[in-house]
Amino acid sequence: MIQTYSSSIRRKEMDAVLTCMVDEKIGPGEMNLRLVQSVKEFFGVDGAVALRSPAVALKYAFRALDLPAESGIILSALAPAWQLAAVKDLGYKPVILDVNPDTALVTTAAVEDGIRAGGRLLLLSETAGTLPDMEEFTGLGIPVIEDISQSIGAYRDVFDSDGKASGEIRKAGTYGVFSILGLEERDLVTGGGGAVLMAPSRREWIVLKRLIEEASPVDILPDLNSALAYIQMKEFPRNEHIRQDIFTAYQKALMSSRHKTFMRAQNGISAAYTFSVILNSGFKDVKQYAARKDIEIQRTFIGTIADVLQDDLENCIQARSLLLRCASFPLYPRLGNSQIASVIKVLGTLP
Repeated sequence: MIQTYSSSIRRKEMDAVLTCMVDEKIGPGEMNLRLVQSVKEFFGVDGAVALRSPAVALKYAFRALDLPAESGIILSALAPAWQLAAVKDLGYKPVILDVNPDTALVTTAAVEDGIRAGGRLLLLSETAGTLPDMEEFTGLGIPVIEDISQSIGAYRDVFDSDGKASGEIRKAGTYGVFSILGLEERDLVTGGGGAVLMAPSRREWIVLKRLIEEASPVDILPDLNSALAYIQMKEFPRNEHIRQDIFTAYQKALMSSRHKTFMRAQNGISAAYTFSVILNSGFKDVKQYAARKDIEIQRTFIGTIADVLQDDLENCIQARSLLLRCASFPLYPRLGNSQIASVIKVLGTLP
């Protein structure tokens, strides 16, 4: 059976973790610093810190922004459920928004409604690898924190004042006042757990750095996890190139079916996080069909806010619909050519 997800952990990652164990350096130390440096170099940000979880990263971002208690935090209904739990645990009020059914992302119009409903900060989940037009969001007058766990590697073209492409790009993770790169099992880069909190500009980094210097050691990512994530960061360009090639092949195959996938960035590149199919038929039938070909598929948005709250999200019609009819197909670098060919065949013949 071809599994839906794989962390694609190879010998290099294993060796890095084993070295930490042999040297008995498993707590926060040198590998944590090397991971942080690699992230800073990849994104070109002023500062970063590797922490134990995305929720811990969010806590420090809120503290750095000095966000008043009980402020409204705008969330996508298709954001991972940890965001909802963390916002509540930290004493803030979630403002949950519906999504655009073609992109699975919140829209600026919806965020404007969220601001009128009391939202004071947007925690933007860049779902399924797509980086939206960030200038539209950053121009709304409230702070934006990017969650780039699924969109690392995505970028948008930069245009000059005349509307012409400048030849430069701007990466996901460099738009918000802070950005969170999750390192959980199913994130594009994994450390087996954890997160990197980035401050793209010096002003935010000065404040965050002061907080981190006083942080409890239990909030800092151990070297065991950092070693795994460090190698994953180093291997990311190669792995993402493979994922992009597989995604393109899947996309072509799906065109011959009556199903579709989400719209991608028009002016730039979306990350190949997963290949999600918006089904025109029942998920159960498609899952059984794929299973007969030894291919496992899963609902794309399991573990999201919409999945956790279900019928309590009466105003999030599109998110609830996508929860029920979106299926993720295997897409990761460790897939062999014969396995990719099997998935392509299934995608082109879906019931």
